[in-house]
Amino acid sequence: MAKRKLKVGVIFGGKSIEHEVSLQTAKRIIDALDKNKYDISPIGITKSGRWLLQDKANYLLNSSNPKNIKLNRAVREVAMFGKNEEPIDVFFPVFHGLLGEDGTIQGLLKLTGKPFVGAGVLGSAVGLDKDVQKRLLREAGIPVADFITFTKRSNPGFQEIQKRLGKIVFVKPVNAGSSIGIAKVKNEKEYKIAVKNALKYDTKVIVEKVVVGREIECGVIGNEKLMVSLPGEIIPKHEFYDYSAKYIDEDGAEYVVPAKLSKSVTKRLQNTAKKVYKVLGCEGMGRVDMFLTKSGKIYVNEINTIPGPVMFRRMWQASGLNFSKLLEMLIGFALERHESEKKLKTSY
Repeated sequence: MAKRKLKVGVIFGGKSIEHEVSLQTAKRIIDALDKNKYDISPIGITKSGRWLLQDKANYLLNSSNPKNIKLNRAVREVAMFGKNEEPIDVFFPVFHGLLGEDGTIQGLLKLTGKPFVGAGVLGSAVGLDKDVQKRLLREAGIPVADFITFTKRSNPGFQEIQKRLGKIVFVKPVNAGSSIGIAKVKNEKEYKIAVKNALKYDTKVIVEKVVVGREIECGVIGNEKLMVSLPGEIIPKHEFYDYSAKYIDEDGAEYVVPAKLSKSVTKRLQNTAKKVYKVLGCEGMGRVDMFLTKSGKIYVNEINTIPGPVMFRRMWQASGLNFSKLLEMLIGFALERHESEKKLKTSY
C-alpha cells in the first residue's frame, strides 16, 4: 500500500500591501514542493480577507507578470475552522507584511492545533516590528544603526533628526517589508514627504542613520539546532534596494552568491545571523540582512521570518541544499516543533 501523501495547505495573499509579493513567493514554493511527497492545497486570502480554496492548476492570474499578478477569485470560499473536504496535515504560511508575517496568522494557526512552517507568534511579531526588533538586538549587544522611532504626534522634526543621526537618513514604516514606504532623504522637504508616505502604511515611523557598507544576507533554518547558509551579497543598481529593484525591475540588483568574502569574515557573519535568530526567538526559517563596513564591522539591518525565495534559495543552493529539499526540511521543522509542543501540559 502506497504511503499517504502529507497534505500541505499553502496559505498566501492576505490583507497586506505586500499581497502581490506573497503571490510571487507562493508560486515559487508550490512549484518547488515535491509532488510525490505532498498533496498541495493552495489557499489564497483576498485583500478583503476572504479565504479561497484554490484550483491547483489555476490559482493565480497573470502569474508571469509581477506588475499584474492577481489571485484567482472565481473559486470556492473555505471556512478556516469549519469542516472542509480534506483535513490539512501542515500549514505553510507564505505572507509578507502585516496580517500574515506579524504573528496574526501564526496565532490563528496555533488555535487550529495544526503544525505550521516558520516562526511562531512572538518571533513573527518581533521579526516584523523594526523598532522592537532593534531594541532587543541592541540589548543583546548586536550592533544596529542608530535610530529614532515616533508616531504622527511625536515627530521630532528634521533638524532634531539631523542632529542625532546625520545629514542623510532612511525613513521607514515600522511594520512593513519589501522596502515599501521607505525613502532615503537628504533635506527637510524630502523628510516631510517621506514621513507622510510612511504613515500611510503604519502608525509608527522609524528613522535610521545610513550605514555605508556591503549588503550581505545569510539564511538560517532550524528550531533548536540551527544551520546557516553561505552569505550572499546584494549590489543594488537603484539608489538603494527598493521595491522595484526587488520585484519589478529584473536588472534592479546584482546578486553575488556566495559573496566574495574571506573565511573568517564569512564565519563572523554566520555567527551574527545565528545569534540574531536566537535572540529574536525565531524558528523554522529566517533571512538575516546585514551591512559589512570597510573596517569590517557588522551591523544588522533586520531579520525576515518569511523570506522571499530569490536570495534565500540561491544561498542554500550554494550551501549544497536545493530548494525542494529545503522546503522538505522546513516542513519537517514544523512537525518537529508541533510534536514537542504537544508534550506540554495544558491543565494544572
